[in-house]
Amino acid sequence: MDHITPARRSWLMSRVKSRNTGPELRVRKVAHALGYRFTLHSSSLPGKPDLTFPRLRSVIFVHGCFWHRHQSCSKASMPNSRPEFWAAKFKRNVERDTRVRSELRRRGWRVCVVWECETKKPAVLRSKVRRFLSRSEAGASASSKVAASRSKFACENTKTNYKGRSRRKKIVSEIKR
Repeated sequence: MDHITPARRSWLMSRVKSRNTGPELRVRKVAHALGYRFTLHSSSLPGKPDLTFPRLRSVIFVHGCFWHRHQSCSKASMPNSRPEFWAAKFKRNVERDTRVRSELRRRGWRVCVVWECETKKPAVLRSKVRRFLSRSEAGASASSKVAASRSKFACENTKTNYKGRSRRKKIVSEIKR
């Protein structure tokens, strides 16, 4: 039984933020301190990830334990009022999270989920973010080497003008003027 009136409960729930939450700010601070730069809430990607690292093709979601049902976490409790409503809501949230992660991976993005309770332990959070982003960086550098070898081959096959500059570089320099 809920000790708060339905109107008061509705008002309280309307105040729950979805962006710029405390856990999200802690993850941002750690990623920035590690030297990584990111964009926030990219609307061009499924699920609007909290942090997007485009160069690394990696995203981080910061999930609240209650709303996203963190397994074996005390914050993922079931409210006593309207349990059937909450069960259906939580089920939809978990299904959506799974669908979004699958879609991002299908598109070639690496995905990391940081749980709210993990953000309260700075050493654990720093370790998890560093490990994820360094692995992403290793994967990105390997794919950039392949791209660099392809572009080198393409540059070798471009015709050069009388000053020895390739046409591509000349066109780019003219556009910048």
